[in-house]
Amino acid sequence: MLKEFKEFAFKGNLVDMAVGFILGGGFATVVKSLVDNVIMPPLGKMIAQVDFSKWKVVLQPGVKAIEEVKSEDGTVITAAVAEVPEVAINHGQFIQDFISFSLLAFVVFIVVKKVIEGMKKEEEKAPAEPPKQEVLLEEIRDLLKKQA
Repeated sequence: MLKEFKEFAFKGNLVDMAVGFILGGGFATVVKSLVDNVIMPPLGKMIAQVDFSKWKVVLQPGVKAIEEVKSEDGTVITAAVAEVPEVAINHGQFIQDFISFSLLAFVVFIVVKKVIEGMKKEEEKAPAEPPKQEVLLEEIRDLLKKQA
């Protein structure tokens, strides 16, 4: 069983696929950084100086963990209140992530298209082998020439 696993794990296609996943993950990180740090800031500046990642619709504001309350006699009392996180629809972050995905998908499309074109060119370059019948007939012809 160990031998079969080694054969499976170290086949060229599996290793190539693993390398592709690792490079794809790294490439996705680079594209996300490109969009977040290079493309979106100038775009936000052109559109009313907006930071897209901060665009959101707050459905419920967050509540801090500690709250100061004034009592009836005027003294300030610090009360512990359960912290409630903000509930918001972050559509600006969605826009950034969509642009990152679109750019990544476009680049992957181009790479795959070029790889397929390269594979087709290799197939066209390789001469097609003649049918076995023709090869046998040529061998018979050559043998008859030698005998004559």
